[in-house]
Amino acid sequence: MEKRDYYEVLSVAKTAGNDEIKSAYRKLALQYHPDRNQGNPEAEDKFKEATEAYEVLSDADKRARYDNYGHQGLRGGQDFHQYQNVQDIFSQFGDFFGGSSIFDQFFGGGGGRARQRSMGEPGSDIKLKMPLTLEEIATGTDKRIKLKKWVVCDTCTGTGAKTGSGYSNCTSCGGSGEVRQVSRSVFGQFVNIAPCANCGGTGKVIKEQCGTCSGEGRVKDEVTITVSIPAGVSSGNYIPLQGMGNAGRRGGPPGDVIVVMEEQGHEHFTRQNDDILYNLAVSFPEAALGTDIEVPTLTGTTHVKIEAGTQPGTIIRVRDKGIKHLNAHGKGDLLVNVTVYVPTTLSIKEKTVIKELTNIESIQPKRTLKGGSEEKPRDFFDRVKEAFS
Repeated sequence: MEKRDYYEVLSVAKTAGNDEIKSAYRKLALQYHPDRNQGNPEAEDKFKEATEAYEVLSDADKRARYDNYGHQGLRGGQDFHQYQNVQDIFSQFGDFFGGSSIFDQFFGGGGGRARQRSMGEPGSDIKLKMPLTLEEIATGTDKRIKLKKWVVCDTCTGTGAKTGSGYSNCTSCGGSGEVRQVSRSVFGQFVNIAPCANCGGTGKVIKEQCGTCSGEGRVKDEVTITVSIPAGVSSGNYIPLQGMGNAGRRGGPPGDVIVVMEEQGHEHFTRQNDDILYNLAVSFPEAALGTDIEVPTLTGTTHVKIEAGTQPGTIIRVRDKGIKHLNAHGKGDLLVNVTVYVPTTLSIKEKTVIKELTNIESIQPKRTLKGGSEEKPRDFFDRVKEAFS
């Protein structure tokens, strides 16, 4: 579904200041908060939409790119951000209003679940490299990736407990999740507070473990995910896929998948920012007389005109045949670097034909010696190598 204009979402003008934007978001966040609209997916979508709009318009850099290029200007690199669920919003904006969360104040603790002690441990992130060809970078592509990772156990739905078993308070910490150790020294009494090792700081222990996952709440499995790579990325750019990493232990929040771009070398092209450099070898007659030559591009072929008398090292620019800009409209160019091909082996007949050219004055390069006199013509093969190497 096409995204709505962020200013329209928050019902503010494009000239709105930070305070007006913040106030508009607060109003919508309260109106569509999940605790006021339980079982209403439309309200949850509006809550996410308002948060996404606020995240962009409250950031000066993102807002400038959005004003200039719209939603396309926010795609790619670390600017990819999609809220997978409302919990992601709580974790990032839970303290949006300062002090204790307004969600707690307004709903009597509804937002408190964002800070509630989790029964499990967070899952780890998965970082992987994504090799890309220049052709894929030029137009963008979708990549399917197979991952072996921790996933939520279907038998116990991630709790780690056998069905009907549940949890009980940890006897080591009395359900507090913390243990205190008191020590004394010449400086006085010290109290060290640490997470309980028996329950992992949750304050709860499983009465009877799930037989499928042995109490982990997760199992190893292979999954396939699809990553949309935008055009114009470079090596080192990355895309965070939130919540798609390893599942947390015993219901803990999942980690992320961090996809890092890795540009591969190309057989014919060299990348210079969003321009593509191609070395085109032409023969001496083609350079001298001019011609029209078909050359490859990243998406097919195109024709370039070699003007009569074209010199080695001439750069011919073909517009919009390069790589699409990542955060802007338009494309780079194809830069054709003209070189002159000098054969290394010739037949007797070919040598005879070429040597006849030595009597033509106009094709002989003029050289000046240190003394100021003109250098005498040398063997044609030497002149060709010097003129066109």
